[in-house]
Amino acid sequence: MTSKPEWGDRTSGLEVAKTYAQQIEGRNVLITGVAPEGVGEGTALAFASQKPAILILVSRTKSKLDAVASAIRTSYPDVDVRTVIMDLSSQDTIRKAAAEVKGMISKLDILVNNAGATYNTRHWTAEKIEIQFGANHIGPFLFTKLLLPLLEEAAKNSPAGATRIVNLSSHGHRLSTIRFHDYNIENKEVPPEEKPFSPLSPAFGRVTEDGYMPTIAYAQSKTANILFTLYLQEHLQKKGIMSYAVHPGGVSSHLGRDHDEEMADAIAKTSTYWKTPDEGASTTMVAALDPALNDRAGLYMSDCQFFPCADYAKDPEIAARLWKLSEELIGEKFDL
Repeated sequence: MTSKPEWGDRTSGLEVAKTYAQQIEGRNVLITGVAPEGVGEGTALAFASQKPAILILVSRTKSKLDAVASAIRTSYPDVDVRTVIMDLSSQDTIRKAAAEVKGMISKLDILVNNAGATYNTRHWTAEKIEIQFGANHIGPFLFTKLLLPLLEEAAKNSPAGATRIVNLSSHGHRLSTIRFHDYNIENKEVPPEEKPFSPLSPAFGRVTEDGYMPTIAYAQSKTANILFTLYLQEHLQKKGIMSYAVHPGGVSSHLGRDHDEEMADAIAKTSTYWKTPDEGASTTMVAALDPALNDRAGLYMSDCQFFPCADYAKDPEIAARLWKLSEELIGEKFDL
């Protein structure tokens, strides 16, 4: 249970940061997927408001990073804010970004894997992995692996569990488990336990001419985010590191900028209240900061509280199987 059960969908990220100011001041924080008018910016501004030691913002687009960094420097001129370019669809740039981060800091207290992408048509990562699985899961998997030594260093001198890894997921995970027999979404035959939720609306069940299922691809990647978190919880608690997965809620942002009208309408019906970027950041802030969560208190959060996820997203056997596949796709072991 969280420290503030009264918090919910209208809670401000800035309010959470102010409440847990002691958990931010003097600590190093890194956030991926930072862009204006999105959850990443809301999260960055919330952390910046309470005097972190070094705040590192990561994104693939320099102009977007610079815009958010400029806003932070204007509002909070004393904050040491740094920017790093990284494209999660390229493992080469992920490795370069991680090396750059290691040149900036010797420890990392809080890692927020906030970046996410949606696509309506088939795209591939540089390594020929379906892009939503590749950029939304495999990329953060590799980035976290490379930064783990910095997290372990922070954990040595922090209360057990205060060093955190927060992974952004989505309620959309309920539409698909991991398609181990078809993770690149090529419409191959899969066993019953890997089939998507049924029945799907026409928009969410769309299949393109080449067999691509955009919504199923997104849902699979969001399930992967929760399973990744589960495996981290089970193996890093002994090192003083805790992890949580977060659904930020329906947020008015540019995440779905490529959607056509049918898809946009279907998505609009999934939420009764659309949050501001600041409100969208609040659950991330709770997952990153609440001292009551130093001990493993749950897995998946929504509207600042713990929330049920699909059974397959909390299955340790599926998590272990996904971990093995992820290691294969980055070409190296990720031992915890």
